[in-house]
Amino acid sequence: MGDTNDPEHRSTGDPQLDKEVHRWMSWDRLSSPPPLPVDLGGSGSGGGDGSSGGVLMLLLSLQNTWTRAQVEVLLGGGGLAELRSRLCSRMSFGTAGLRAPMGAGFSRVNDLTVIQSTQGLYSYLCRCFPDLRVRGVVVGFDTRGQEESGCSSQRLATLTSAVLLSRNVPVHLFSSFVPTPYVPYAVKKLEAAAGVMITASHNPKEDNGYKVYWSNGAQICSPRDKEILQSIEQQLEPWSPSCWDEGLVKTSPLRTDPLVQINSCYMDDLNALCFHRGLNRTCPLKFVHSSFHGVGHAFVQQAFQTFGFALPIPVPEQKDPDPDFPSVRCPNPEEGESVLELSLLLAEKEDAQIVLATDPDADRLAVAEKTAGCGWKVFTGNELAALLGWWMFWNWKEAQPVAADSQKVYMLATTVSSKILQAFARVEGINFEETLPGFKWIGNRIQELTAAGNTVVFSFEESIGFLCGSLVPEKDGVSSAAVVAEMASYLHNKNLSLNQQLHNIYQTYGYHVSQTSYVICNDPPTVQRIFSRIRNFDGDGSYPKSCGGVQIVHIRDVTKGYDSSRPDGRCVLPVVSSGHMITFTLQNGVVATLRTSGTEPKIKCYSEFCATPGCSEPSVLGAELRRITATLLDDFLEPDKNNLIGPNS
Repeated sequence: MGDTNDPEHRSTGDPQLDKEVHRWMSWDRLSSPPPLPVDLGGSGSGGGDGSSGGVLMLLLSLQNTWTRAQVEVLLGGGGLAELRSRLCSRMSFGTAGLRAPMGAGFSRVNDLTVIQSTQGLYSYLCRCFPDLRVRGVVVGFDTRGQEESGCSSQRLATLTSAVLLSRNVPVHLFSSFVPTPYVPYAVKKLEAAAGVMITASHNPKEDNGYKVYWSNGAQICSPRDKEILQSIEQQLEPWSPSCWDEGLVKTSPLRTDPLVQINSCYMDDLNALCFHRGLNRTCPLKFVHSSFHGVGHAFVQQAFQTFGFALPIPVPEQKDPDPDFPSVRCPNPEEGESVLELSLLLAEKEDAQIVLATDPDADRLAVAEKTAGCGWKVFTGNELAALLGWWMFWNWKEAQPVAADSQKVYMLATTVSSKILQAFARVEGINFEETLPGFKWIGNRIQELTAAGNTVVFSFEESIGFLCGSLVPEKDGVSSAAVVAEMASYLHNKNLSLNQQLHNIYQTYGYHVSQTSYVICNDPPTVQRIFSRIRNFDGDGSYPKSCGGVQIVHIRDVTKGYDSSRPDGRCVLPVVSSGHMITFTLQNGVVATLRTSGTEPKIKCYSEFCATPGCSEPSVLGAELRRITATLLDDFLEPDKNNLIGPNS
């Protein structure tokens, strides 16, 4: 019957939960099994004296003390709802891989779920790559998690490597923390089969994640994500104690450290994005850089050296890695001025004109510029994309012969990002394409386009994720920081600020004023009912025809694969049935997208007024955009009727 005081055999009254508790306790072992057999029977080493059974029982009972303690507390304290949340569901791949709080449970990031994920990934890679044991896998990590919690990124990367090494797969494991873009860059450079980055980017300190890159260097997307999840679910029980053997990364001849090679190659390749090195060397501007307690400091310093700049001034309190992120309320530079306080204070003290901030894994970049009125302009992701898009195309054009074929030049953006690049492409005669939200879609499209002989000069997503050129099929804060510095230096030499040039761009290509809003809904059936109503707004299968008195001229419903702007009514973007996303194009130039979040209980609204060139009244455009957005949220979502919570509620 079992010891009722043993958590593994204690009944919760819920047979399904009891089963999951038993599985968790059986599988969640310590990272290092005993190096030598231990004779628990005390009389010998074979037969029926109990010693081999005792050794086996010892191996099975050695469990991660941190995660085991969490489950014991929840069992003892009656936290059954929390236990169900942790044990009766699993993490799934979202727009940024597997990501969740660290802690015990199949829906959390911990030793066991990382081992399970790697076992499933290995099995899937075996089916896809007959030469897996030649190509190997790249593994990197950021600086998240305390060692005492047992969930530090380095430890989880080591366990990821141990699973692969135990199956004789070569592992290119970085010996120190690296920016997230280094993993996909290394996958391509080393011709590896795949890459794994242990990171939760700019999420709260409690979180960690497991991001997977394919052999083309891009993040996995559908259908591979679903196929890998299925493979994980078929490999849940740990194969052997060696899966926890962290010592394998030190003893296995199949483990290599790519840090020096990849860092050197990356900085060499970065030269392709530097167009004005001579001007950079004499640049009078000062730059402040914050790495937000993450990995970016040393890499941004090296990137500046590569471009010929003096080193940026680091924010001392945020220069070194710290998984507690003690100086910011949230480690996300996208939050703007409220989290850039230390950077701006230092810039004032040092008389620096530009502030650059990379997020903790250095794949995103925030930028602020000192204005003539002594305040600070913090650029949105859409605004910075307008500047970088202009800069990258202008320099590409300057470097080309007269007969260069602009029809083979592309810019990319996610569909919820600004349409400024579309306006730019229309005027300049180049190509613009949208992708689904998430840089994984951009990364894969870059690979397809470049393989066909095209040039992708710039790509972005509105959440301050940028890629200049096609150095790596992932957003990259390190290279973007150096490119922004060079652009600022060049403009300063022309007596222009970044903000002044932004307005020049808008005057030429049309002002694009953006707004992002959201409401919270914790009830999935309500979300389903809201979007069903929108799709049957004026009768069965009829979408809304107007918003705020303005005619809706086009509807695109990615969930249903419908696009009214196309002759065949079929959406070019892939159908995504796991969530809802509908885009409305209004007659006055407003484009608004309602979308459910893949990671939060939110319905997000991305709206933008895309004005024609020559309009010089952005304040008027902004007022009209706010009116349309408020009407859309009220009429289409009915927040009061559906008990939705606004951001300021």
